[in-house]
Amino acid sequence: MSGPSAHNVADLLTRVAAQHGSRAALVTQDATRTWAEVDATTSRVAAALQQRGVTRGARVVLVLPTGAEFVTAYLGVLRAGGVAVPLSTEYTPGELARLIGRTEAKVVVAAGSALTAVRQAVAGVADALAADDMGGRTVPLLVVVGTTLPGEVAYADLETFDGVPAPHEQGAEDTAAMLFTSGSSADPRAALLSHRALVSNLDQLMALEPTPLTADDVMLAVLPMFHVYGLNTVLGQALATGACLVLQERFEVDETLALVASQGVTIMPAAPPMLLALSEVDGLESALQGVRYIVSGAAALPAPLQEELTERTGVTIHQGYGLTEAAPVVTTTLASTPKPGSVGRPLPGSQIMLVDDDGEPVQEGDPGEVVVRGPNLFSGYWPGDVEGPDPEGWWRTGDVAFVDEDGDLHLADRIKDIVIVNGFNVYPREVEEALVEHPGIAAAAVVSVPDRRTGEAVKAVVVPADGHELTTQDVAAHCRERLARFKRPTQVEIAPELPRTSIGKVARGRLRDAAAREADKKLAGLA
Repeated sequence: MSGPSAHNVADLLTRVAAQHGSRAALVTQDATRTWAEVDATTSRVAAALQQRGVTRGARVVLVLPTGAEFVTAYLGVLRAGGVAVPLSTEYTPGELARLIGRTEAKVVVAAGSALTAVRQAVAGVADALAADDMGGRTVPLLVVVGTTLPGEVAYADLETFDGVPAPHEQGAEDTAAMLFTSGSSADPRAALLSHRALVSNLDQLMALEPTPLTADDVMLAVLPMFHVYGLNTVLGQALATGACLVLQERFEVDETLALVASQGVTIMPAAPPMLLALSEVDGLESALQGVRYIVSGAAALPAPLQEELTERTGVTIHQGYGLTEAAPVVTTTLASTPKPGSVGRPLPGSQIMLVDDDGEPVQEGDPGEVVVRGPNLFSGYWPGDVEGPDPEGWWRTGDVAFVDEDGDLHLADRIKDIVIVNGFNVYPREVEEALVEHPGIAAAAVVSVPDRRTGEAVKAVVVPADGHELTTQDVAAHCRERLARFKRPTQVEIAPELPRTSIGKVARGRLRDAAAREADKKLAGLA
């Protein structure tokens, strides 16, 4: 199959249906859909959305779990000329109401466990519009997968609509998706990903040698598709190649491994918490015997975990580095050689540079902020396409990394996560990697806490491994052997688990907030 270049992401579906129409596209617990069936359903959904006012540039919010309805709704929005706004199914009604209101969504499509929260959110938007008397603004239409209430539309009615989508004037630079990301800001902002950015990233992946995915592959799709990793790296690559997707709403160790075996999964996109859970399964080797490789992304994969899984199963584990704003892949070990700690080299057509605070390139071997340039970059943040790439096409990521002697990238941390102790930079990831070398520590996260003597100090939150009795004294002794004095945690908290986002990243902001509240209590004499 030739490269995926297209003006509209939905054009990829048109082409894959023409070339592989009779082949399995989406496998769910209930049914198997061919590419021709997915294409036909998508067209009906697109036509139905147009009938309900979705025109070029209209925003359609999707609050859907990973599943066939997400795929046809997302592609239906794009085929209708609209802009897809996928939101987390874990958002509260208040969070949903704010984001739905901010995007001025025309339609909201929702399902499953998120439906109650979405209904409350849409009602909240209606109340706000009525109170503010906003002329021209209308309450978004709620489309429901499942049983509807009065005033709602059943998604099944869109899937069976008798009509074809009308053509529309849309170019590669039109926005395809608005994806909310906190980035370096506390308040979530919507990164505007054009059709050009999304398709370019797929072009770049398909240009790797050997090609990482083919029409003969079967790929597990359990990552949330409201996240760019599941949206473009998983779904997008299937559209680009004709590979079959085995869809699962959420990761459950036993059920997931049963699917992998029964459906002949060959490629497993994953996040580190998934791999940690898999490492605790007896007989994992036989469960993964048909898997060609695993690719880990969204968060740092501890080197000991990667080494253990590779040694046990013989399955190659690749890592990648990406951002929502890069649609998302920037580097991958598919472009080099997998090794613990490395996130590989840039994709074809992407460039990276490491710079200091003044934007000047750092000395060879020194850490610096990652600056990226390539056709897969976003247009800016909504509204106004602000803070996008500079006039020369470069965009500062806020991530700190270094390049090793082989030319492979190693991430250190986010700039905002760096702890400055007596003027020395401490990279939380370095401390976390040292911590998880302790056999009694399953996971660790490091944040900054205020310190009267050093300005800032290191706090570590650690999760004991199963069957281990862990004490703060154990942790301190371990750190004395592995870390310079200024890098050692001055506070250690032992917790049953780390707070995580839906994609598996440690929710470091929650840990920072908790540490700040504790510090305030101490200052006030309350703790």
